[in-house]
Amino acid sequence: MFSSKKSDTLLAKIRNGAQLTGREKLELIVELSIPSMLAQITTVMMFFIDAAMVGHLGAAASASIGLVETTTWLMGSILSAVSLGFSVQVAHFIGANDFTRARQVFRHALVCGVAFSVLMALVGASIHQSLPYWLGGKDDIAPMSSGYFLIFSLTLPAVLLFHLMSAMLKSAGEMRVPSLLSIMMCGLDVAFNYLFIYVLKLGVVGAALGTMSAYFFTVIPMAWQAICKNKIIALRLDRTPFVWMGSYVRNAVKISFPVAVQNILMGSAQVVSTLIVALLGNVAIAANSFAITAESLCYMPGYGVGDAATTLVGQTYGAGRSDLCKNFAHLTIGVGMLVMAFMGVVMFVFAPEMIGFLSPVEEIRLLGAMVLRIEAFAEPFFAAAIVSYAVCVASGDTLKPAAMSLFSMWCVRLTLAYVLAQSYGLRGVWVAMATELTFRGTIFLLRIRRGSWLKGIKAKA
Repeated sequence: MFSSKKSDTLLAKIRNGAQLTGREKLELIVELSIPSMLAQITTVMMFFIDAAMVGHLGAAASASIGLVETTTWLMGSILSAVSLGFSVQVAHFIGANDFTRARQVFRHALVCGVAFSVLMALVGASIHQSLPYWLGGKDDIAPMSSGYFLIFSLTLPAVLLFHLMSAMLKSAGEMRVPSLLSIMMCGLDVAFNYLFIYVLKLGVVGAALGTMSAYFFTVIPMAWQAICKNKIIALRLDRTPFVWMGSYVRNAVKISFPVAVQNILMGSAQVVSTLIVALLGNVAIAANSFAITAESLCYMPGYGVGDAATTLVGQTYGAGRSDLCKNFAHLTIGVGMLVMAFMGVVMFVFAPEMIGFLSPVEEIRLLGAMVLRIEAFAEPFFAAAIVSYAVCVASGDTLKPAAMSLFSMWCVRLTLAYVLAQSYGLRGVWVAMATELTFRGTIFLLRIRRGSWLKGIKAKA
């Protein structure tokens, strides 16, 4: 791996209109992807460790987290979408060598993001008692689910700041700091979970408190790096007074709104999927939850490559370099598919061990390993969907890709899941998932090949 200084030099070449060799392009993708992959993997490891620690408390404790897991992921993804609307603009301004406007957008992101996350926290706190019952939970697990969800809701402002600071640093080409701090957060999560779950014997609530503490202790240095230390976006570099610009917020809404609606409806689809699984019993709920957690460990490298694609496509788009923008899109998608094809093999081979780490219950382990192996075959196309979507978002093209994802999820996955679950149980649900991911990856590859996501850059070039 080459130095951060060299990656900064190559990113400067993009902004200044210089040519890059094929080797330099590939090295830049790898250099930006690897730290982000580590960040993504360690973030999932945090949930993986949570699930493992709670899993040893029994199937009911595991099911209580699994019941609200899709809702917590939905809320986190909405906050990520809010961050994205501003960070894409920052990448475009950096690509155009307009660092002052990039920092101005950052200031707007802080104001709007914190306000929105506080509102979401209040909404979550107001529904925490009713949510488990809405999702089909019974009295044996609903109180534990309720306590877990309340604490997670109160953590949302820290979750927003974590996503926002990480996104801003990545837009500026800084991948190492978010990666190292994500690793630190994972370590803190282990320590706090052990304290709250086992030493203080708080069970499921202890897992939520551990996650909350890890977020709060990590977001402080992350904010310091973005706001004070980064050589491009640090707010101390501004010499002009802050002026509110409604256009930055409107552009953020234009980018974020389709993504947020997609995340809401995709998350709602996950909730519907959870309702389908809930009818299959606590073992199926726990096995499904553990399999989702284990699979996420395998597809996070795809999101790492997607982060690199967001930075590279976003900056080349802002620089008005359409050929290089398209080239980086194709290269990052190819790298993502190769990486996740390898991860699919790993998931197929080690499925029993991955589920066994999360739960000692034999019935859960066997069912979870079975469905993981079904999903393994779809991983390359899942990568195609992940990275292609990142490419589209980086160019500001969010509406049609969001519609494509929603059609795939609601019309393909849920329809098949409902039908197949009747005869094949949890296996049928995961066959539907693998089929839908393959379909989604295929339609995104077609969109990237047609090039309609580049219309904006052609107009300005």
